[in-house]
This record gives sequence, structure tokens and C-alpha cells, in this order.
Amino acid sequence: MTREEIKEYMDGLCVRYNRVTFVPDDPVSVPHRFERPEDIEIAGFLAATIAWGQRPTIVKNGRRMMELMDDAPYQFVTQSQAADWEALLPFVHRTFNGGDFVYFVRALQHMYRNYGGLGGVFRDAYRRHGDLKAVLSEFRGLFFSPELAPLPRHGRHLSSVDKGAACKRLNMFLKWMVRSDDNGVDFGLWSDTIPPSALYLPLDVHTANTSRTLGLLTRKQNDWKAVEEVTGVLRGFDAADPVRYDYALFCAGIYKELSV
Repeated sequence: MTREEIKEYMDGLCVRYNRVTFVPDDPVSVPHRFERPEDIEIAGFLAATIAWGQRPTIVKNGRRMMELMDDAPYQFVTQSQAADWEALLPFVHRTFNGGDFVYFVRALQHMYRNYGGLGGVFRDAYRRHGDLKAVLSEFRGLFFSPELAPLPRHGRHLSSVDKGAACKRLNMFLKWMVRSDDNGVDFGLWSDTIPPSALYLPLDVHTANTSRTLGLLTRKQNDWKAVEEVTGVLRGFDAADPVRYDYALFCAGIYKELSV
């Protein structure tokens, strides 16, 4: 297939999958339960944090996280105290346990009380850096601030771009918060400051394998260099909104629809 044919093929998949009917079976359904921007941010961040494994389990456990926070994540994060966090301790999603959940709530509380919350941190960092790679590095440093006394195990649940990780879950969260269109999937809460053109592809095994099959990615490792490579190609297809192809690449892989 030529590049023009690949773009036409993926544009068709975007029409098919980048739509509201995709939402219920995807982790993005967790923040879609809310209307308040701060609730959406927190629900989206936590759902993205546990987004590895089978999607039905991710969705189920993401909703469970919200239930443990009284289905009011912003209120819980900003107003809860140590006694309230005990309710989170039974939570488990794969290697992410209740202790990790408590730390993530504490770190979010620190951000909302001191830095304007998730939106404030990401917007401010992007204004200063103009590159989401640098933003991801700064965000992780703040999230694991020494004054919060994080344990080494907590750090395993938030990838480090400085160590070359693909940061799939963080890039997926940013996609939800920044992109917006008429299809009702992404929220566009931060598009006033961060343009969709700045986003990087959430690279996982499905998007990576499809990208390699289509000749959009040559690097063998699923790391940050691969993210930069394939995102650069997608910017050639749509410079203003390259990551709109995320669901096209993802669904072509999981639904075995690739026709090359």
C-alpha cells in the first residue's frame, strides 16, 4: 500500500471506531461518568493508570475505584484524610494495590491543593516547555515528590520518559484531556493551552504491531523512540491532529481487520 492508500484506510477506520459507541467497552468510559472537569481529570488519570490487561477488567476496576471514592473523585481527593483512605486498601488491579491507590490519591491531593490540579500542572508545564516529552518528565518528578515519601513500588505505576519508556498510559490520558471533535470520545478540556498537534501516540502492543505492519514504524522496541518515530509519520498524515489515528491503529489490531 502507498502512504496515500494507508491514510485512506486509516481514515476509514477512524470513522468506524472514533465514535461514542466505542466508549462503553473502553477505559475512557470511566471519566465519561462525570461532568465536572476536575472529576473527569481525576477519573481519567486513575483509569489510565490501571489501563493494562483485558479491557473489561480495566473498565470494571476503574469503576470500582470511583465507587471507593464515593463516585465523587474531586471531592474525595481534595477533602479526604488518612482515615478515609483505609477504604481504598482492599483495591487490587494486577500489581496496582490499595497502598498504591492511597499514594496516588495523596499525590493528587498535593497537586490540587498546591499546583492547580492535573490541569494546572500540565497546562503550566506545557506553557514553559512547549513539548510534552519535557512535560511528562516534570509531571513525574512532581508526582513522586520526596516530601510525599513514595515507595519504590509506587513509581512502577507511572512510566518514566527519562528512562525511555513509551508512556502509553500517560499519553492516552493526555489524548483524552486534549483532543476534541464531534464524535464524543475525547474531552478536550485542556485544548485551550495544549494543542492536539503536540500529542504523542499511546503506543501499546496493538498500535505498535499495526504500525509496523503498515510500514509506519521500523523500530523494534516499543519505547519512546518508537513513539517519536510513529507519531512523526502520523503528523505527516494530519499535522493538526496526528493522534486521531490511535483508535484506527488499535482496533485494526484487536479486531484483526488489517487489510494490507
